[in-house]
Amino acid sequence: MGIPRAERLVNLVLCLLSTRQYLTAERIRGIVPGYSDAASDEAFYRTFERDKAELRDLGIPLETGHNSAFDGTDGYRIARRDYELGDIALESDEAAAVALASRLWEAPELGTAARGALRKLRAAGIDVDDAAPGPVEPKVRADEPAFSPLLAAVREGRPVTFEYRRPATSHSMSRTVEPWGVVSWCGRWYVVGHDRDRQAPRCFRLSRITGEVRAFGMRGEVSCPEDVDLMDLVTGFESTPPPATRVRLWVARGRAQGVRRDAEVLAERELDGIAGEELCLELSYPESATGWLAGYGPDVVVLEPETLRKAVREAHLATLETLREGHR
Repeated sequence: MGIPRAERLVNLVLCLLSTRQYLTAERIRGIVPGYSDAASDEAFYRTFERDKAELRDLGIPLETGHNSAFDGTDGYRIARRDYELGDIALESDEAAAVALASRLWEAPELGTAARGALRKLRAAGIDVDDAAPGPVEPKVRADEPAFSPLLAAVREGRPVTFEYRRPATSHSMSRTVEPWGVVSWCGRWYVVGHDRDRQAPRCFRLSRITGEVRAFGMRGEVSCPEDVDLMDLVTGFESTPPPATRVRLWVARGRAQGVRRDAEVLAERELDGIAGEELCLELSYPESATGWLAGYGPDVVVLEPETLRKAVREAHLATLETLREGHR
């Protein structure tokens, strides 16, 4: 029976940690259990190359070198000084901040990394209590379908394509982006990168990405420039309001004074036999008005734009479903 891959990798690490000299591939083949049963030299070298790449991906400092100037064959070792974790010292407030941060993530991709970090700190003797209740319970939700594939593309350094819906419209456009990072700001997620279509840095809100995110190209093709601050790009993008969007509404006569306050009356109009007026509002962020308008119930009906009309209707249906569940 062949030795499992994980066991072979552990054997390889232990072997390379226990030597000060560089060990050649052939020497490693004879020492490390799991390599001697390779069907051929070619099979061994393929396996050995994959194992070296995996160790480096795990952050293990695998060195390549020669034992002397007369040695023409590459050898390998792991320097213990680079491999071992240095002493970690956290004050009580710092440990509490780490625990709070670990409770921040709900996405599986980030939650696994947070739990792994806590295990390493506990192994180093740091008391980090992530289960204790506190006055603050932070959450960062990452339930947009685009989150996982974009995060994977950033890690792999690959460009992506996706369909993106502009604010206050139902029309989507194809975008090709070199993603530099995925950033959370004010409860929303953004992907930041170089927009190949615009030939400029751009931010895209994940909630407006429709359809599938497709990565392409070679790994490592994309990297974030050193002088770029992703958060500055996001805050600058959101601090400049987009052009105001014209929103047409029907409002029942004498109702919804909060809507009427900033609206222009266009005409009197009946809707389903109920007297009212057609109003116009200018909103920079019409999507953010969904809850506000839905709160007026049947007294306010969105006529345009279509995206806001659908969002308010869905909010009404969700409320109706909640009421039904409460009566069951």
